[in-house]
Amino acid sequence: GKSLGRRRRGPTPTRGKVPIRTFADWNEPAPGFFEVDFVAHCGGKMSGKFIHTLVLTDIASGWTEMIPLLAREQGLVVEGLEAARELLPVPLRGIDTDNDSAFINDTVITYCDRAGVEFTRSRPRRKNDQAWVY
Repeated sequence: GKSLGRRRRGPTPTRGKVPIRTFADWNEPAPGFFEVDFVAHCGGKMSGKFIHTLVLTDIASGWTEMIPLLAREQGLVVEGLEAARELLPVPLRGIDTDNDSAFINDTVITYCDRAGVEFTRSRPRRKNDQAWVY
């Protein structure tokens, strides 16, 4: 029978540019490698306008920075990463995100390439791959 619920997307050329990293792959990383995700301040309803917080958590130390954004948009993600870099006590060496299109796009990929930031992503539908972001 047909599966109800969310449609599963196959690999895209853009998504294929960002390698996968699982929770088990974090083998005592040096400070500066961050898991990154959004927190939506929407009261449980994703419709309408509300603030999204870009959360960066350092795997080695647990250091966390939170940058408020007006929308989940790739240009704002890059601005948020730049703002976070100014606040971090260590250089931003790498980010690991989920498969949200606000992260997995040419704008963020190009930014990471130019800034020398390693960019990886979690496996689709595997929330535990990003166990450091609360």
